[in-house]
Amino acid sequence: MAEDESVIRRKLAALRAEVAEGGPGADRGWRVALARAARDGMKLALDVRSLALTRAGLAEVLELPAERSLLAVLEGPGEGVGVLAMAPAVLQTMVEVLTTGRIGPALADPPRRPTRTDAAMIAPMIDAALTDLEQTLAQEADVVWAGGWRYASFLDDPRPLGLMLEDISYRVLRAEVDLAQGARQGTVFLILPAEGRGHLPLRPNAPPQPDAAVTHRAFAEALAEEVQASEAVLAAVLARVALPLSRVAGLAVGDVLPLSLATLDRVSVEGLDGRRLAEGKLGQNRGMRALRLGAAITSGKMPVAAASLAPAHAPSPAEPGVMRQAS
Repeated sequence: MAEDESVIRRKLAALRAEVAEGGPGADRGWRVALARAARDGMKLALDVRSLALTRAGLAEVLELPAERSLLAVLEGPGEGVGVLAMAPAVLQTMVEVLTTGRIGPALADPPRRPTRTDAAMIAPMIDAALTDLEQTLAQEADVVWAGGWRYASFLDDPRPLGLMLEDISYRVLRAEVDLAQGARQGTVFLILPAEGRGHLPLRPNAPPQPDAAVTHRAFAEALAEEVQASEAVLAAVLARVALPLSRVAGLAVGDVLPLSLATLDRVSVEGLDGRRLAEGKLGQNRGMRALRLGAAITSGKMPVAAASLAPAHAPSPAEPGVMRQAS
Protein backbone atom coordinates (compact mmCIF):
# COMPACT_ATOMS: atom_id res chain seq x y z
CA MET A 1 0.00 0.00 0.00
CA ALA A 2 2.82 2.39 0.92
CA GLU A 3 4.60 1.54 -2.34
CA ASP A 4 1.44 2.32 -4.34
CA GLU A 5 1.10 5.68 -2.61
CA SER A 6 4.74 6.48 -3.38
CA VAL A 7 4.17 5.74 -7.08
CA ILE A 8 1.10 7.95 -7.11
CA ARG A 9 3.02 10.79 -5.45
CA ARG A 10 5.80 10.55 -8.05
CA LYS A 11 3.30 10.65 -10.89
CA LEU A 12 1.55 13.67 -9.39
CA ALA A 13 4.88 15.46 -8.88
CA ALA A 14 5.82 14.80 -12.50
CA LEU A 15 2.43 16.08 -13.66
CA ARG A 16 2.80 19.27 -11.61
CA ALA A 17 6.26 19.89 -13.05
CA GLU A 18 4.93 19.34 -16.57
CA VAL A 19 2.07 21.79 -16.01
CA ALA A 20 4.45 24.32 -14.46
CA GLU A 21 6.58 24.26 -17.62
CA GLY A 22 3.59 24.78 -19.87
CA GLY A 23 2.20 21.26 -19.89
CA PRO A 24 1.03 19.39 -22.96
CA GLY A 25 -1.44 22.18 -23.75
CA ALA A 26 0.97 24.63 -25.39
CA ASP A 27 2.91 21.78 -26.99
CA ARG A 28 -0.14 20.20 -28.59
CA GLY A 29 -1.76 23.52 -29.42
CA TRP A 30 1.25 25.00 -31.25
CA ARG A 31 1.85 21.76 -33.16
CA VAL A 32 -1.71 21.81 -34.53
CA ALA A 33 -1.84 25.59 -35.01
CA LEU A 34 1.28 25.67 -37.21
CA ALA A 35 0.09 22.83 -39.41
CA ARG A 36 -3.41 24.27 -39.78
CA ALA A 37 -2.20 27.80 -40.60
CA ALA A 38 0.15 26.51 -43.34
CA ARG A 39 -2.55 24.26 -44.78
CA ASP A 40 -5.37 26.82 -44.77
CA GLY A 41 -3.37 29.92 -45.68
CA MET A 42 -0.82 28.47 -48.14
CA LYS A 43 -2.09 25.03 -49.19
CA LEU A 44 1.23 23.79 -47.81
CA ALA A 45 1.59 20.49 -45.96
CA LEU A 46 3.49 21.13 -42.73
CA ASP A 47 4.24 18.41 -40.20
CA VAL A 48 5.86 19.06 -36.82
CA ARG A 49 8.36 16.22 -36.40
CA SER A 50 9.29 17.25 -32.86
CA LEU A 51 8.46 20.06 -30.49
CA ALA A 52 10.31 20.97 -27.30
CA LEU A 53 9.30 23.48 -24.65
CA THR A 54 12.16 24.96 -22.60
CA ARG A 55 13.09 28.07 -20.65
CA ALA A 56 15.91 30.41 -21.55
CA GLY A 57 17.36 33.74 -20.48
CA LEU A 58 17.77 36.70 -22.80
CA ALA A 59 21.39 35.87 -23.68
CA GLU A 60 20.38 32.32 -24.68
CA VAL A 61 17.39 33.54 -26.66
CA LEU A 62 19.56 35.81 -28.81
CA GLU A 63 21.69 32.80 -29.83
CA LEU A 64 18.76 30.57 -30.88
CA PRO A 65 17.77 31.81 -34.38
CA ALA A 66 19.95 30.64 -37.27
CA GLU A 67 21.68 33.23 -39.42
CA ARG A 68 19.32 35.04 -41.80
CA SER A 69 16.20 33.69 -40.11
CA LEU A 70 12.99 35.67 -40.39
CA LEU A 71 12.55 37.58 -37.11
CA ALA A 72 8.94 38.54 -36.52
CA VAL A 73 8.35 40.74 -33.46
CA LEU A 74 5.16 39.87 -31.59
CA GLU A 75 3.08 42.03 -29.27
CA GLY A 76 1.02 40.57 -26.47
CA PRO A 77 -0.85 41.28 -23.22
CA GLY A 78 0.56 43.91 -20.87
CA GLU A 79 2.71 45.45 -23.63
CA GLY A 80 4.72 42.24 -23.75
CA VAL A 81 7.18 41.58 -26.58
CA GLY A 82 7.91 38.17 -28.08
CA VAL A 83 9.60 36.78 -31.18
CA LEU A 84 8.85 34.19 -33.83
CA ALA A 85 12.04 33.10 -35.62
CA MET A 86 11.67 31.12 -38.85
CA ALA A 87 14.66 29.33 -40.35
CA PRO A 88 15.69 30.33 -43.90
CA ALA A 89 14.60 26.97 -45.36
CA VAL A 90 11.08 27.32 -43.93
CA LEU A 91 10.79 30.95 -45.04
CA GLN A 92 11.99 30.27 -48.59
CA THR A 93 9.63 27.33 -48.98
CA MET A 94 6.62 29.35 -47.84
CA VAL A 95 7.50 32.30 -50.09
CA GLU A 96 7.91 29.97 -53.10
CA VAL A 97 4.51 28.39 -52.47
CA LEU A 98 2.84 31.79 -52.07
CA THR A 99 4.43 33.29 -55.20
CA THR A 100 4.63 30.37 -57.63
CA GLY A 101 2.35 27.75 -56.09
CA ARG A 102 5.13 25.14 -56.02
CA ILE A 103 8.49 24.36 -54.42
CA GLY A 104 11.69 24.92 -56.40
CA PRO A 105 14.30 22.21 -57.00
CA ALA A 106 16.83 23.49 -54.46
CA LEU A 107 17.38 26.08 -51.74
CA ALA A 108 19.48 29.16 -52.31
CA ASP A 109 23.01 28.71 -50.97
CA PRO A 110 23.79 30.77 -49.04
CA PRO A 111 20.22 31.80 -48.13
CA ARG A 112 19.23 35.34 -48.97
CA ARG A 113 18.45 37.91 -46.32
CA PRO A 114 14.73 38.15 -45.41
CA THR A 115 12.94 41.29 -46.62
CA ARG A 116 9.92 43.26 -45.48
CA THR A 117 8.03 41.81 -48.44
CA ASP A 118 8.73 38.33 -47.13
CA ALA A 119 7.48 39.37 -43.68
CA ALA A 120 4.30 40.91 -45.13
CA MET A 121 3.56 37.66 -46.99
CA ILE A 122 4.16 35.44 -43.94
CA ALA A 123 2.45 37.70 -41.35
CA PRO A 124 -1.12 36.41 -42.03
CA MET A 125 0.05 32.82 -41.46
CA ILE A 126 1.76 33.83 -38.21
CA ASP A 127 -1.35 35.59 -36.93
CA ALA A 128 -3.54 32.64 -37.94
CA ALA A 129 -1.30 30.22 -36.01
CA LEU A 130 -1.18 32.47 -32.92
CA THR A 131 -4.97 32.95 -32.98
CA ASP A 132 -5.50 29.19 -33.31
CA LEU A 133 -3.14 28.58 -30.38
CA GLU A 134 -5.03 31.07 -28.21
CA GLN A 135 -8.38 29.47 -29.02
CA THR A 136 -7.02 25.99 -28.31
CA LEU A 137 -5.77 27.11 -24.88
CA ALA A 138 -8.90 29.12 -24.00
CA GLN A 139 -9.70 26.85 -21.04
CA GLU A 140 -6.12 26.00 -20.06
CA ALA A 141 -3.67 27.77 -17.77
CA ASP A 142 -1.12 28.11 -20.60
CA VAL A 143 -3.24 30.83 -22.18
CA VAL A 144 -1.81 33.21 -19.56
CA TRP A 145 1.57 33.23 -21.34
CA ALA A 146 0.76 31.81 -24.79
CA GLY A 147 -2.49 33.64 -25.55
CA GLY A 148 -3.14 37.10 -26.97
CA TRP A 149 -0.04 37.38 -29.20
CA ARG A 150 -0.07 38.90 -32.69
CA TYR A 151 2.42 39.93 -35.37
CA ALA A 152 3.69 43.48 -34.85
CA SER A 153 6.77 44.14 -36.99
CA PHE A 154 9.80 42.68 -38.74
CA LEU A 155 13.51 42.99 -37.97
CA ASP A 156 15.82 42.96 -40.97
CA ASP A 157 18.80 43.10 -38.59
CA PRO A 158 18.97 40.85 -35.49
CA ARG A 159 21.19 43.27 -33.53
CA PRO A 160 18.34 45.45 -32.12
CA LEU A 161 16.59 42.33 -30.77
CA GLY A 162 18.56 42.47 -27.53
CA LEU A 163 17.34 46.01 -26.93
CA MET A 164 13.70 45.25 -27.73
CA LEU A 165 13.37 42.23 -25.46
CA GLU A 166 13.28 42.49 -21.67
CA ASP A 167 16.02 40.84 -19.67
CA ILE A 168 13.71 38.19 -18.22
CA SER A 169 13.07 34.46 -18.50
CA TYR A 170 11.40 33.21 -21.68
CA ARG A 171 9.50 30.10 -22.71
CA VAL A 172 10.80 28.72 -26.00
CA LEU A 173 8.73 26.44 -28.23
CA ARG A 174 11.13 24.87 -30.74
CA ALA A 175 9.34 23.14 -33.60
CA GLU A 176 11.25 21.00 -36.10
CA VAL A 177 9.03 20.90 -39.19
CA ASP A 178 8.79 18.96 -42.45
CA LEU A 179 7.34 20.79 -45.44
CA ALA A 180 5.62 19.26 -48.48
CA GLN A 181 5.85 15.64 -47.27
CA GLY A 182 9.48 16.00 -46.24
CA ALA A 183 10.76 17.93 -49.26
CA ARG A 184 12.16 20.63 -46.97
CA GLN A 185 12.98 20.79 -43.25
CA GLY A 186 13.61 23.63 -40.84
CA THR A 187 13.04 25.11 -37.38
CA VAL A 188 10.47 27.56 -36.07
CA PHE A 189 11.03 29.19 -32.68
CA LEU A 190 8.20 30.78 -30.70
CA ILE A 191 9.76 32.82 -27.89
CA LEU A 192 7.45 34.41 -25.29
CA PRO A 193 7.93 35.84 -21.76
CA ALA A 194 7.80 33.01 -19.24
CA GLU A 195 5.71 34.95 -16.73
CA GLY A 196 2.56 35.57 -18.74
CA ARG A 197 0.53 38.75 -18.46
CA GLY A 198 -2.74 37.36 -19.79
CA HIS A 199 -5.86 36.39 -17.86
CA LEU A 200 -6.61 33.03 -16.33
CA PRO A 201 -9.41 31.19 -18.15
CA LEU A 202 -12.80 30.94 -16.47
CA ARG A 203 -13.70 27.46 -15.37
CA PRO A 204 -17.18 26.16 -16.43
CA ASN A 205 -18.50 26.34 -12.86
CA ALA A 206 -16.54 29.41 -11.78
CA PRO A 207 -18.51 32.60 -11.18
CA PRO A 208 -17.81 35.25 -13.85
CA GLN A 209 -15.32 37.92 -12.85
CA PRO A 210 -16.74 41.44 -12.87
CA ASP A 211 -15.43 43.69 -15.59
CA ALA A 212 -13.27 46.53 -14.26
CA ALA A 213 -15.23 49.18 -16.19
CA VAL A 214 -18.56 47.84 -14.93
CA THR A 215 -17.28 47.76 -11.35
CA HIS A 216 -16.01 51.35 -11.59
CA ARG A 217 -19.30 52.55 -13.08
CA ALA A 218 -21.35 50.82 -10.36
CA PHE A 219 -19.16 52.39 -7.66
CA ALA A 220 -19.53 55.85 -9.23
CA GLU A 221 -23.33 55.46 -9.42
CA ALA A 222 -23.54 54.30 -5.79
CA LEU A 223 -21.35 57.20 -4.66
CA ALA A 224 -23.45 59.70 -6.62
CA GLU A 225 -26.62 58.29 -5.05
CA GLU A 226 -25.18 58.73 -1.56
CA VAL A 227 -24.03 62.27 -2.31
CA GLN A 228 -27.40 63.23 -3.80
CA ALA A 229 -29.15 61.93 -0.68
CA SER A 230 -26.97 64.03 1.63
CA GLU A 231 -28.36 67.24 3.12
CA ALA A 232 -26.68 70.63 2.80
CA VAL A 233 -27.87 73.26 5.28
CA LEU A 234 -27.64 76.86 4.10
CA ALA A 235 -28.53 80.09 5.90
CA ALA A 236 -30.00 83.17 4.19
CA VAL A 237 -28.59 86.23 6.01
CA LEU A 238 -30.17 89.65 5.54
CA ALA A 239 -27.71 91.54 7.75
CA ARG A 240 -25.45 91.22 10.76
CA VAL A 241 -25.50 93.45 13.82
CA ALA A 242 -22.70 93.77 16.39
CA LEU A 243 -23.98 94.34 19.95
CA PRO A 244 -22.31 94.38 23.36
CA LEU A 245 -22.87 91.23 25.38
CA SER A 246 -24.70 93.25 28.04
CA ARG A 247 -27.19 94.49 25.44
CA VAL A 248 -27.74 90.97 24.10
CA ALA A 249 -28.32 89.65 27.62
CA GLY A 250 -30.95 92.32 28.17
CA LEU A 251 -32.99 91.67 24.98
CA ALA A 252 -36.66 90.96 25.55
CA VAL A 253 -39.69 90.11 23.44
CA GLY A 254 -40.77 93.18 21.46
CA ASP A 255 -37.37 94.83 21.27
CA VAL A 256 -36.53 96.19 17.82
CA LEU A 257 -33.06 95.91 16.27
CA PRO A 258 -32.33 98.37 13.44
CA LEU A 259 -30.98 96.68 10.28
CA SER A 260 -29.69 99.68 8.42
CA LEU A 261 -27.65 97.66 5.87
CA ALA A 262 -30.32 95.05 5.14
CA THR A 263 -31.71 94.98 1.58
CA LEU A 264 -34.08 92.40 0.16
CA ASP A 265 -32.21 92.22 -3.15
CA ARG A 266 -28.86 91.34 -1.57
CA VAL A 267 -29.35 88.37 0.72
CA SER A 268 -26.18 86.45 1.56
CA VAL A 269 -26.31 82.63 1.35
CA GLU A 270 -23.84 81.08 3.79
CA GLY A 271 -22.80 77.61 4.86
CA LEU A 272 -22.62 76.27 8.38
CA ASP A 273 -19.01 77.46 8.58
CA GLY A 274 -20.08 81.07 7.86
CA ARG A 275 -18.55 81.12 4.40
CA ARG A 276 -20.49 83.13 1.81
CA LEU A 277 -21.48 80.97 -1.11
CA ALA A 278 -23.83 83.15 -3.15
CA GLU A 279 -26.14 86.15 -3.12
CA GLY A 280 -29.83 86.23 -3.85
CA LYS A 281 -33.07 88.21 -3.77
CA LEU A 282 -35.83 87.64 -1.25
CA GLY A 283 -39.32 87.09 -2.62
CA GLN A 284 -42.39 84.85 -2.45
CA ASN A 285 -43.52 81.71 -4.18
CA ARG A 286 -46.99 80.25 -3.66
CA GLY A 287 -47.39 82.10 -0.42
CA MET A 288 -44.02 81.03 1.00
CA ARG A 289 -40.80 82.94 1.38
CA ALA A 290 -38.44 82.18 -1.48
CA LEU A 291 -34.91 83.09 -2.47
CA ARG A 292 -33.71 83.50 -6.04
CA LEU A 293 -29.97 82.94 -6.28
CA GLY A 294 -27.73 85.23 -8.24
CA ALA A 295 -24.03 85.03 -8.96
CA ALA A 296 -21.94 82.51 -7.06
CA ILE A 297 -19.10 83.61 -4.81
CA THR A 298 -15.88 81.60 -4.91
CA SER A 299 -13.87 81.50 -1.72
CA GLY A 300 -11.11 79.18 -0.68
CA LYS A 301 -10.79 76.03 -2.81
CA MET A 302 -14.48 75.26 -3.25
CA PRO A 303 -16.21 77.26 -6.01
CA VAL A 304 -19.98 77.03 -5.83
CA ALA A 305 -22.05 77.23 -9.00
CA ALA A 306 -25.08 79.50 -9.06
CA ALA A 307 -28.44 77.74 -8.90
CA SER A 308 -32.08 78.65 -8.38
CA LEU A 309 -33.67 77.38 -5.20
CA ALA A 310 -37.00 78.79 -6.27
CA PRO A 311 -39.12 77.70 -9.27
CA ALA A 312 -38.23 78.90 -12.74
CA HIS A 313 -40.70 81.81 -12.81
CA ALA A 314 -39.62 84.97 -11.04
CA PRO A 315 -40.95 85.39 -7.51
CA SER A 316 -42.92 88.48 -6.63
CA PRO A 317 -41.11 91.04 -4.44
CA ALA A 318 -41.56 90.55 -0.72
CA GLU A 319 -43.15 93.28 1.36
CA PRO A 320 -40.54 95.08 3.42
CA GLY A 321 -41.14 95.21 7.12
CA VAL A 322 -39.53 95.51 10.51
CA MET A 323 -37.17 92.64 11.14
CA ARG A 324 -36.92 91.36 14.70
CA GLN A 325 -34.05 88.91 14.03
CA ALA A 326 -30.47 89.32 13.01
CA SER A 327 -30.80 86.79 10.20
